[in-house]
Amino acid sequence: MQLDHVTLRTADLEGTRQFLQDLLGLTVGFRPNFSFPGYWLYRGDEPLVHLIPGSGVTVGRDAETIDHVGFRLKGYGAFRRKLNITGIAYSTMDLPELGERRLFVRTPGGILLELVFRDDVETN
Repeated sequence: MQLDHVTLRTADLEGTRQFLQDLLGLTVGFRPNFSFPGYWLYRGDEPLVHLIPGSGVTVGRDAETIDHVGFRLKGYGAFRRKLNITGIAYSTMDLPELGERRLFVRTPGGILLELVFRDDVETN
């Protein structure tokens, strides 16, 4: 089994689209002609993130909901420098027992994204 895609509901459809394009290098691609606005964001030929409009109402930490979305990436040091240059706030988590480093960022609407780096554990 493999996760097919994630759908993010956001009050800032355009801002979230641009954020994900800039942050993850996703591109807007084909989306069926639904009766509501949105985007499908692709990595290569695969639509990984679907964006649809939401009201912007936040969900409490104790609610039954998806907590965050994780993406596996390469180039931890370069990615962290990119975040520093662009001024995107982030937090870090190193898990040496798994050979992983993680960066956590939030979309303009506050959705938590976990960026996981395994293959190139660097010191910065």
